[in-house]
Amino acid sequence: MTDTFWLWTGFNLFVLLMLALDLGVFHRKAHVVSFREAIAWTVAWVTLAMLFNLGIWYFAGAQKALEFTTGYVIEYSLSVDNIFVFAMLFSYFAVPPLYQHRVLFWGILGALVLRALMIVAGTVLITKFAWIIYIFGAFLILTGIKMIVKREEELHPERNPVVKWFKKIMPVTSDYRGDKFFVRENGIRMATPLFVVLLLVEISDVIFAVDSIPAIFAVTKDPFIVYTSNVFAILGLRSLYFALGGVLDKFHYLKIGLGVVLTFVGVKMLLGHTAYKIDTLVSLGVIVAVLAASIVVSLLRPKKAELHLGHAPGTDTKHS
Repeated sequence: MTDTFWLWTGFNLFVLLMLALDLGVFHRKAHVVSFREAIAWTVAWVTLAMLFNLGIWYFAGAQKALEFTTGYVIEYSLSVDNIFVFAMLFSYFAVPPLYQHRVLFWGILGALVLRALMIVAGTVLITKFAWIIYIFGAFLILTGIKMIVKREEELHPERNPVVKWFKKIMPVTSDYRGDKFFVRENGIRMATPLFVVLLLVEISDVIFAVDSIPAIFAVTKDPFIVYTSNVFAILGLRSLYFALGGVLDKFHYLKIGLGVVLTFVGVKMLLGHTAYKIDTLVSLGVIVAVLAASIVVSLLRPKKAELHLGHAPGTDTKHS
């Protein structure tokens, strides 16, 4: 599949077509994305990914299809971390809901390009230096353990060195100018806070890609499978944000689940060339089971703040 030119060309043309339809037809006018619309788009992207996987199964066999499914589940689940950051950024900068889709559209378009470059770099490194797979594995284990131990992280966008550098080279308006990223005022070209948010969205995706891209190399070394599973996960990220953005706090054990997944994938990577190599189907089962368990436990054991929500002392209605 790696050397088939028409596959790469056809897939990228499909992605460009879907993005053009998204921005030019379905979101031509800025509007607040409703929960119902977000769910519909989430189902649509997952369905397209599974239909694409049927094509892989038909043309390349069951093993390649299984690798795509496992890679897609890993990438899509790890993208939940991006959603947490999106929510914090939009809240921190008070981005009006009307303009959030525009930020995520261009942010994800940039992420597609950056991830493609990172995948190419990762493929070249693994091809030329096979031992680097062990470095990737150790890195994933350490990252997973860190995610399990340190679940809550404060966000300080104003301290980001890239943002500081950007504000030195270009002035930023004090408030939003509609959905504009740049404006010209008094003859001076200025960025708006919306562009600063976009910049931070891109930076956060690069940071998370450092974890997620090595993780998928534990499943497959086929660049086409790595790339396409990443792309489908990213394309579904916006709709997933609008679908889950308001209920993320309820899944407070999901961060631990993601940490366990990263640690497991790191171990799988380290065992890849030993007698204890973990089968791809087993990997998929473990990953799905861990994520499902973290969600179920989150719902069964809500945060203490949620348990007491709306029940102030002395307001028990049983004796009213």
